[in-house]
Order: sequence, then C-alpha cells, then structure tokens
Amino acid sequence: MPNQIIIKKKIRDFKKKIFVSGDKSISIRWVLFASIGSGISKAKNLLISEDVLSAINIVKKFGIKVVQKNNTISVFGKGINGYNFKKNTIINAGNSATLGRLILGLIINSTKTIKLIGDKSLSKRDFKRVTSPLSKFGAKFKLRKNFSLPLTILGSKTLKAIKYHEMRGSAQCKSAVMLAAMRANGTTYIKAKKSRSHTEKMMENLNLPIRVIKKKNYDLIQIKKVKKIRTINYDIPSDISSGAFFIALTALTNNSKLIIKNVNINPSRVGIITILKKMGVNINFLNKKTYKGEEIADIKINSSKSIKPINCPPALNASAIDEFLVIFLVAAKAGGISYFNGLAELNKKESPRLKWGSKILNKMGIKNIMTNDSIKIFGNPNLKINKKIVIKNYLKDHRVFMTSVIAALSFGGEWKIHDIQSIRTSFPNFLKIINELRK
Repeated sequence: MPNQIIIKKKIRDFKKKIFVSGDKSISIRWVLFASIGSGISKAKNLLISEDVLSAINIVKKFGIKVVQKNNTISVFGKGINGYNFKKNTIINAGNSATLGRLILGLIINSTKTIKLIGDKSLSKRDFKRVTSPLSKFGAKFKLRKNFSLPLTILGSKTLKAIKYHEMRGSAQCKSAVMLAAMRANGTTYIKAKKSRSHTEKMMENLNLPIRVIKKKNYDLIQIKKVKKIRTINYDIPSDISSGAFFIALTALTNNSKLIIKNVNINPSRVGIITILKKMGVNINFLNKKTYKGEEIADIKINSSKSIKPINCPPALNASAIDEFLVIFLVAAKAGGISYFNGLAELNKKESPRLKWGSKILNKMGIKNIMTNDSIKIFGNPNLKINKKIVIKNYLKDHRVFMTSVIAALSFGGEWKIHDIQSIRTSFPNFLKIINELRK
C-alpha cells in the first residue's frame, strides 16, 4: 500500500446502502471478557484491525487460545483466574488506549511483574489517570516521569475494593476500575461522569454482580467480586464512529442519500447524531432493536440543502468525543458561526485533535478561533477549494486521515494525505467503502 493518497475531485451525488466495520469498543471488550470466560466464546463480524489484533495477541501471551475461521473468532477462555502470568512478560497495546488502560484492570492480580508498551502515539498519552485509581486496589505501578508508557505493573492476590470518582467522562478509566473491581474483595463503588457504557452492558448481559444507578449527569456503579464468567457469543454490530465519516460525507454532498446498516446506537455514542440534527441534517433510525443490551439500528441520512450553525452543549461532548473532527467539517459549511467548548480531552487523543481540527480548517480557508479547550468556526456555505493541501506529521492518527479524505471529497481542491496505513488501527476497509460511493 502506498504511503499517501491524492484526491483531486469532489465526490458526485450517491444513493447507497453500506455496512461499516464491527464496533471497535465492543470488539476489544469482547476479546477481554471472552478470555476470562469459562469455555469457548465465539464472535462474528469482530473488527479485524490492528487495535483488536493487539488485544488478541495480549491474551495469547497469557495462555489463551484464539482461532479464526472464516468470519468467526473463537476464544478458549480459562476462567476468571485463568491467565498464565510469567515473569517479565512484555505486552504491547499498539495504538489502542482502550486496550492499554483496560488490560491493566484485568492483570491487576498478577504477582509477576508485567511491562506494558505501545506505539509512538500511545506512548505520549497519560496513564496516571488510570494507574492512580488502580493502585488503590493494591497494585504497584512504575511509569515514566511524564506518566506515560512504558509502565510496569505488579499486582496482588489480595485486592481490596475501593471508592472511585471518575470526573473526566473517560470510559477507559471507568472500565479499567470496573474490571479490577471484579477481582477485589468487597464492593467497589464508582461515581462516574457520563461516558460510553459498553463495559456495563456487557457485564449486565453476563449477569455479573453489577448495579448501575443512572443519574442526570453521572452514574453510580457498584461491583462485587466475580467468581465465574460464562462464555459470551456475540454478533458484533457496526461502529458508529466509523459510520460518522459517511454520515458527514452524505450531509455535505448535494442530492445524496445513504443507509448504514446494523449500527450500534448506544445512547452514550450518538452525540454526533444529536449534534448534526440540531444543525439541520436529516438523519433517522430505521429497524431499531435491542441486542445484548445494546441498541442497534440502520441509520438513514439525506444530504442537507442548508446547514445551521450550533452552539454545541458541552453535555454532548462525551457522546461525540471521537467524532468532532468530522462535526467541524459540517460546521465549516454552516451559514454562521458555530461554537464548541469543553474539548480539552480532544488534545489527549492519538494526536492533539482539537489542534488538528483547527489546522485542517485553516488549510481549507475556514476562519476559526481555537483555545486550549474550545473552537469557534466561521462557516461558509459557498466554500470551494481550488488549491493544493498536504496533510502529514499527525502521529498517524486514523481519524485525522479519514477526516481529511472526507474534506477533500466534500469541498474539492487537490489533497495529498500521508500515512494511509493509519486506518489499519480502526477501519482497514475505509477506502474500499469510499471507492464504492465514488462509482
């Protein structure tokens, strides 16, 4: 595969039905839960991307057998205490902060030192936010001075339950503590700002000793020690974060219609839908159903003749945190000024995404004003790009690459976008679907 893609033409109108890849958040969690289940768990439509393969490789290091046959992955779980910990084991989470943080909760009972490493991007991210609460269970951690990878963990067989207040809206931190709580003596109490709820739903579906009390701005979660986990067979739904790129592309392309089939529309993930509807984009859910506690639907999008600016409510940030780059593109075509604030977490992702959002808009010729946690975008409904734009040196952040492709197809110009390989972490067939829409 070449290192860059060159796009010289806007996309023509399209009317299509597509499937996008399996949900990454659910795929990683399924691998982890299946690995500590008592028996063989099977999944169809598991996302086969670098992030999920990193999860599979890690559980293999702990003695768990994983077999792929056609579209089915089988994990041969050895039970809640079935990991085979060996001295000085090194595990590699690659680019995945979800995996890197959640796995620490699962190996917190290891009495052998384990070293966690990651790629260049992951090695710049803050791990103290998760090692700090996990250390209260009784584990010991050693990190670099800037709280980043590599780190080492030395767990304990006598973990004690804790009380934890998660204030960032980080599903990764919350989930790591939840997984650790399964191994701790007593009841762990978590007060968590609203964030993705896949871990809770998977635990509830497995009938584990968890209780979730939903309040307006936070959740109260109680977890008791887990003795046994049954197997979990799963038909993984499509990922709304992957679908977001095509939702934005349809909204920005005249006379176009799109249906994205069988998408996970977990309420903690549909912030992009709420935001774009407020901006006048025509989006509907079809064929809604519930599957293993998750809400699933087909998403129907019609292109928008006019897009309204938005003063985006910060309460929607957590449920759209991975989609803001494409939301900014839609705001670029709005007839007025859009404002987004409370987005400091965006700069703590695979790349400083708030800065990259501003940078892409600047390259497009869209005026914007950025602070450390906000951006004001001066939309231009008549924007036409007639210049060359180069996107590179973005820490191989898959969402920067895909957002740039959507910008090129939506607004024109000649774009050279480097690091195609970045999409392997989350959405390897992204360009294949783009080509289907361009036919």
